[in-house]
Amino acid sequence: MMSRLVQVAVPSPLYGVFDYRWTQSQAILPGLRVAVPFGRRVVTGIVVGEIDQTDVPADKMKAVHRVYDNEPVLPYDLMQLLQWASRYYHHPLGEVLSSALPVLLRRGKPAELATQEFFRLLPATERESLPRNAAIQQQLFNYLLEREGQPVAAASLRAFSSSWRSSLKGLIDRGWVQTQSVVTLPVNEANAEAPVLLAEQAEAVAAIQTSLSTFQGFLLKGVTGSGKTEVYLRCIEAARAKGLQSLIMVPEISLTPQLMLRFEQRLSGCLVSLHSGLSDTERLQNWLCAANGHADVIIGTRSSVLAPLPRLGLIVVDEEHDNSLKQQDGFRYHARDFAIMRARNRGCPVVLGTATPSFESMNSVRAGRLIELPLTRRAGDAVPPRLSLMDIRRRKLIEGMSDRLIDSMRTHLADEGQVLVFINRRGFSPILLCNDCGAAADCRRCDAHMTVHAKNNRLRCHHCGSERPLPEHCESCRSVNLDRVGYGTERIAAALAEQFPDISIVRIDRDSTRRKGELEAQLSRAVSGEARILVGTQMLAKGHHFPKLTLVCILDADRGLFGTDFRSLEHMGQLVVQVAGRAGREKKAGTVMIQTRNPDNPMLQTLVQEGYEAFANVAMDDRRVAELPPFSFMALVRAEAADARQAHAFLLEVVQALEHHRSGLLDVLGPVPAPMERLGGRFRAQLLLQSDKRSTLNNNLSRLCAGIDHLPGARKCRWSIDVDPVDLF
Repeated sequence: MMSRLVQVAVPSPLYGVFDYRWTQSQAILPGLRVAVPFGRRVVTGIVVGEIDQTDVPADKMKAVHRVYDNEPVLPYDLMQLLQWASRYYHHPLGEVLSSALPVLLRRGKPAELATQEFFRLLPATERESLPRNAAIQQQLFNYLLEREGQPVAAASLRAFSSSWRSSLKGLIDRGWVQTQSVVTLPVNEANAEAPVLLAEQAEAVAAIQTSLSTFQGFLLKGVTGSGKTEVYLRCIEAARAKGLQSLIMVPEISLTPQLMLRFEQRLSGCLVSLHSGLSDTERLQNWLCAANGHADVIIGTRSSVLAPLPRLGLIVVDEEHDNSLKQQDGFRYHARDFAIMRARNRGCPVVLGTATPSFESMNSVRAGRLIELPLTRRAGDAVPPRLSLMDIRRRKLIEGMSDRLIDSMRTHLADEGQVLVFINRRGFSPILLCNDCGAAADCRRCDAHMTVHAKNNRLRCHHCGSERPLPEHCESCRSVNLDRVGYGTERIAAALAEQFPDISIVRIDRDSTRRKGELEAQLSRAVSGEARILVGTQMLAKGHHFPKLTLVCILDADRGLFGTDFRSLEHMGQLVVQVAGRAGREKKAGTVMIQTRNPDNPMLQTLVQEGYEAFANVAMDDRRVAELPPFSFMALVRAEAADARQAHAFLLEVVQALEHHRSGLLDVLGPVPAPMERLGGRFRAQLLLQSDKRSTLNNNLSRLCAGIDHLPGARKCRWSIDVDPVDLF
């Protein structure tokens, strides 16, 4: 009998799938994990399907070594969607499928939910006496007898002796005790009452609930503090009542604990989270809970959209504008766009929630692809904060803060308010500069300055992570006259501690929250009001509710006005509005003060005076004239190598390949060095592809990918394709 043939997707940078002989007895099912030889290694691949013939010579055909699963870990509908994503993002299928699995499943671990062991004393009319020397066995028997018929967890029996299990075995062998393994699920019981909905909230809830059995995309555009989360909760409750699962995606891990707590207070059932802050074992168990249909609500970051969800009935993408929803390495997918496609395939609604919609989503509303649900009022008695520009030209600054700003902080603190000082730069200062020769302390592996971290007396590169001790003299001229130029969260927090010695200050950034549990502890201090002054980066800008916060101070808004990326202005407007939205969310009114050296900038004036929508409309008109996304479609071909000439030469080969196979109107710009050419010791170059038609861009990329591995320069550098890039860095 001839062996059957099967195609397997292997996690490798090579496009296509690989043929193997199937010598196993079980059925060939797409989505099964298998161990296969690949080069000199044995790797975990995913079965794509059975084939009738192969071009591989019989003497070179290898066999599948092992099948890990009885049932597919990736169900058929998800396999189809991931295959579409592989084609759309032009990324190797094996890596796409591998990205959908938790780390432990990629390593071949069993796809089994953990069980808890229980023991139960069986009823009996009479039992012989236990041996006199079996004291531990007698104690275990007595303990189980007190609870006769009830299951007792193994953890309750460990206290009797370290050898309790061998003693218990005697009772099991006598037929007195029954053992059983039970899957225990994280079942939650709600304990909080739902508030009364505002009219706009009720309309949004009704519209979404009506679509629970059909595909429809919604843009829930609500001003900060308008109660978007309450709309999510009501729709999740309706979905659960119909036996459906709900997926809630957030852009950052920092939002997950707070959102999880809110959901646990309001929702009954099985709630799990999926994010990189979990251990590998926790992540696997939560993933299996979702994949087996046990979890009613799944809250996670971008990768959660790749999880199997057999009862999926609602998808919510919170803060849909956020760049963190785009994977920036490996399989470069956008979780928001993937969520929309997944909802379309499943036939369920998808809700994109934000106060500052991405230009792509605003354009989709105009084109009729999304229905806009506006929330224009803040919940309760809260009113929108008042924004004002503070001209700091020719004013003396105290560590980057004007005297007027500090006076405003004193006023709000005296009035029992809370203050947030926002600067989107961590560390003490971004540059260490020699006052004699002008040399800066640069990273030896990147085209970037090292950031001063004063607490540890270290210089750190925020791009590649390299560190070195803070120097005592200039490396160029040996001068000891070194200046720390610019400001970061560490410096601002230290300056505020001098200005307000009796006020509790908390700093929240990536450095101060590295240890497990530190972020939750810091946020708890901020929410309770124990910390009166909050200093932080954009980690504080997204979705957090600080009831006592009345003043927001934005120190570096000007940076976004002159960025090299065409999206810089959009991101600046979103960040300012999101940070401003933390103020005045309860009864006390909020104030937002924006320090600037460009108070007459028309875009900044439009944002402050007329709001985000007017600002976005002007910026989108500029994009339309310039034929930039969302009014055109882009892809970046990136290359990096130890020698800049190799990266550039490879991209020239890509240009020639595109010219040879080009179809339709496609603009090819470059190759050029990346904005930061050297990163991590390697030189980077990029090629920008742009078209006014999505099909034209995709067709050209498909032709390119068919032969890109065979280009002479492909083996001399690392390369990648980024479809719909969110930055050109």
